[in-house]
Amino acid sequence: MKITVVIPCRNEHLFIEECIHAIYKCDLPDTASIQVFVVDGMSDDGTRIKVENLKAEYSSLQFIDNVKQLTPFAFNLGIYAGGKVDFVQIVGARHILSTNYLMNAINMLNNNNEVWCVGGRIINEYINETGRVISNAMSTTFGMGLGNFRTLSKSGFTDTVTSPMYPYWVFEKIGFFDENLIRNQDDDFNFRVTNAGGKIYYDHEISLKYYVRGNFKGLWKQFFQYGYWKVYVNRKHKAVTTLRQLVPPLFVVYLFLLLFSPLFNYLFAGVVGLPFTAYILLALYFSYQASKEDAKIQFIEILKTYPILHISYGLGYLKGLFTFFVLKNDPSEKQKELSR
Repeated sequence: MKITVVIPCRNEHLFIEECIHAIYKCDLPDTASIQVFVVDGMSDDGTRIKVENLKAEYSSLQFIDNVKQLTPFAFNLGIYAGGKVDFVQIVGARHILSTNYLMNAINMLNNNNEVWCVGGRIINEYINETGRVISNAMSTTFGMGLGNFRTLSKSGFTDTVTSPMYPYWVFEKIGFFDENLIRNQDDDFNFRVTNAGGKIYYDHEISLKYYVRGNFKGLWKQFFQYGYWKVYVNRKHKAVTTLRQLVPPLFVVYLFLLLFSPLFNYLFAGVVGLPFTAYILLALYFSYQASKEDAKIQFIEILKTYPILHISYGLGYLKGLFTFFVLKNDPSEKQKELSR
């Protein structure tokens, strides 16, 4: 049994060592062989030195330059380099796999022909107090939406996962990652998986620790890009890939209309304002619960995190609609810059 692990990476010196160590600590039978490719986007923060040092400890660890510095190119470079193997595992540089991650995923894929992709539970970690707040918000159904794999509490089928494992034959069947997609390339690929008849399985028994970004500016840009590139995926497939993606843009449109509702009459404005009141009450409730369960989380800080998640995604989605469907343009160079 041969396994290729691909780690797309750029300037992750704080996490790359722990990421690599965790992969090699995973339980595997003696008959399994594993090759790990760190596909680096020309890091200049010391990441490359740390990886080179680890190569002396792990003989199957290899380094690949990703001169284009974009994620889908990293995915494909690593898969190409690994050649035809049995399984391909994608691992983010900030993802720390549980020891049972690889073996459980392999067993699921071997024992269920209908399953083409497996991923596990995200355990959010943080590097500062802002990250702590963001981590909590991203762990709630109010923050991320119903049905999002980040908030699932038991194993089952879903529409996408983080740090996925695929049998290699899936790439032979449906192709590789779309290199035009700077964001949402995994959503696009998994949509192609389900369209081709495969299923995506979320295994609650395996997990990965994920170091959440630690500033609100980066969070805003990240979710703005998620919304923007989601529309590009929709245009590509001529379909809305999930219904929950429509909620944030509709919410932003609703907020805009709410501003003008008093121009009609105050009774009308009051009725139109009821959904907004419900939103505020939900935000207050989830913020109160978070601050109650974790004394280090400030109520006001998490209260402002929810609108950042929702409004940034919604605005990005609306900008995508205008760019790709009204103007019929390709993605702008600005939106190809990844947030950090």
